[in-house]
Amino acid sequence: MLKNLPLFVGYRYTRSKRREGFVSFISGFSVAAMALGVTALIVVLSVMNGFDQEIKMRLLRVIPHATVAGNPSFTSDQIGKIRREVGAGSTGHVTAVIPMLQGFVMLSKDADQVGVNLQGLDETWPTADLLKENMLSGYVEQLAPGDFSIILGSQIARKLSVFIGDKIQVTLPLISVTPAGVFPRTKRVTVSGIFEVGAQVDASVAFMHQQDMQKLMRLGDRYHGLQLQFEDPYKVDNWLQSNALSILPNHQWRSWTSTMSSLFQAMRMEKIVVSLLLSVIIAVAAFNIIASLVLMVADKRKDIAVIRTMGANSSLITKIFIVQGMTVGAIGVFSGTLLGCFVAYFIGDIVGIIESLLGVYLFDPSVYLINALPSKIVFSDVAAVVGVALMVSFLATLYPAWRAGKILPAEALRYDH
Repeated sequence: MLKNLPLFVGYRYTRSKRREGFVSFISGFSVAAMALGVTALIVVLSVMNGFDQEIKMRLLRVIPHATVAGNPSFTSDQIGKIRREVGAGSTGHVTAVIPMLQGFVMLSKDADQVGVNLQGLDETWPTADLLKENMLSGYVEQLAPGDFSIILGSQIARKLSVFIGDKIQVTLPLISVTPAGVFPRTKRVTVSGIFEVGAQVDASVAFMHQQDMQKLMRLGDRYHGLQLQFEDPYKVDNWLQSNALSILPNHQWRSWTSTMSSLFQAMRMEKIVVSLLLSVIIAVAAFNIIASLVLMVADKRKDIAVIRTMGANSSLITKIFIVQGMTVGAIGVFSGTLLGCFVAYFIGDIVGIIESLLGVYLFDPSVYLINALPSKIVFSDVAAVVGVALMVSFLATLYPAWRAGKILPAEALRYDH
């Protein structure tokens, strides 16, 4: 019985009426603040996970899942041989092996210039089908060989102030020797389409028909490398570790995660910073727990004296108030967890209801790339938030509980009225 006494008394103190109504208010405010902090963290982390998933899905419609490049370049016969080795189109992980043509070029119109990664494309390739889903204007089918037309990312088109049918100049990092001197190789091309993915690809990638690009770069029928498409893009790194060196040991392999590593690192850093900022709410709730326990100790001085005179030591008194403080913190944490998971799961519906009530679009499709907040609840994030909140609640109870254990019975009864 004595072993469970701190649990019993601490829980009873949480439910008991205080002589000072302000103490009850502070305790209730502590629960509400802790619940608000946990709810905010879970909702924001879930929304950021949803954005992360949405951006990755959009990126994977445009960028290759894996690439392999080397020197010398690849011929059509070599590509066919590699396609048979990896089993493209079979029941394996690789669904397609596509020739790769790419190079960094300068696009310019009047005084505006922008450097981009120009990639070769053919409408029969699987990547063309994925690109069609993200076209803002124009069509992928308009990339006809010999026309020297180009498809630009939306941010590139915006920087150059160009539209469908406009002419721009492509400058390659190659030289042309003429009787008048040595000049960089240039070509005027026609804008035939504009795509938008919603990531840095829109500002850095452009597409041209693969035959026109081969002519520009004087490659003949050769290619810079290969692009591999996978059934599950998230297993690319594992596949490369076990198969890449056995297929082409002297070539450079890269997965989509390493190609876009700077973007993903920025997103992870943003998630960490936002989490730290929102953790301030939990810290405020912890100070409220400290204040409520200090007031509780002052309110229960007579009770402490009685328990001490009955034989309880200071350690038992400390445990009682630790239990009382942890009960307040736990109620706030678990209620905030339930509320946070509920809001995160139905965030799209909640935003839709708010939009219908106010008659406005919070996310106007003409301005934003999304018309609803994406959300993905990750158990590890929820567990981390709950663990940190409970730890902060425990630390907040230590000082007031220690002070309660130091109260002497005679001193407490002397000043009791």
